[in-house]
Amino acid sequence: MLSTQRRRDVSAAAPAATTGGLRGVIAGGITGAIEICITFPTEFVKTQLQLDEGSSRRGEARKFNGVIDCVKKTVHSRGFFGLYRGLSVLLYGSIPKSAVRFGAFEELKKYAVDERGQLNTKTRLLCGLGAGLAEAVFAVTPMETVKVKFIHDQGLAKPNYRGFFHGVREIIRSEGIRGTYQGLTATMLKQGSNQAIRFFVMETLKEKYRQYTMKGPNAPVPVLITGVFGLMAGAASVFGNTPLDVVKTRMQSLEASKYKNTFDCAVQIMRNEGPLAFYKGTVPRLGRVCADVAITFMIYDKFIEAFNRVWPNK
Repeated sequence: MLSTQRRRDVSAAAPAATTGGLRGVIAGGITGAIEICITFPTEFVKTQLQLDEGSSRRGEARKFNGVIDCVKKTVHSRGFFGLYRGLSVLLYGSIPKSAVRFGAFEELKKYAVDERGQLNTKTRLLCGLGAGLAEAVFAVTPMETVKVKFIHDQGLAKPNYRGFFHGVREIIRSEGIRGTYQGLTATMLKQGSNQAIRFFVMETLKEKYRQYTMKGPNAPVPVLITGVFGLMAGAASVFGNTPLDVVKTRMQSLEASKYKNTFDCAVQIMRNEGPLAFYKGTVPRLGRVCADVAITFMIYDKFIEAFNRVWPNK
């Protein structure tokens, strides 16, 4: 049976459990807010491109001719801060999302580590998958549904939502609580695969680094190295599950009712727009996710270190 100290040293990827739940939640929330403010314009552009259903196969013109065109048209019509439409949704959801993700990962990890406090290839994937499924159900799906509707609403001639709380109220009034859970299956598939890939890559790269430097299985990894590993983990998740992200976005849009279910959505995209449509928004998503994962792991560790100095663990 693992000692308490060994469990605390298991991983820098899940610090929420290593220094106490409350401090982990606070550090994760702050980290998430900073990361979102930095990278949200790429998330906005990615979502707009994924919602653009124009297809050359059907002779239909697209609203946007790529990332730069989307940015130009948005800034021209809405101003620079038009690129931040829907930001409040992600800010409000950052704390529970972070808490569920890291908390679930660490809780699952406690039951999966070996006698050295390490995960093997299979358990890394399973713990990451469990963390992703948990955050999809308890935080990400309602947050992402409202965010996508906000961004989609901005493209209308007369937007219906005047702000976060007004938008949430209108969605619930017209569609019920179920309206905030559109695309749950697609989101679970996306978030599950996301975290399985990211935690697997991060844990594996950290293990290889520690073996190479011979500093011990639980030695801290320098912050810049952690950032590089985060970039690699983010890129791996983007190329691995962008098709699921496209389907999720369509299932959460204002026009989601035209799809019978997640599978029907995927079939319609393939039939009407072709296989490349499943990779719409890859470039802005790649920029956002790589920065997201790198910044999250780098800043999170620094907040935990600061908390350790001013708020000792008891």
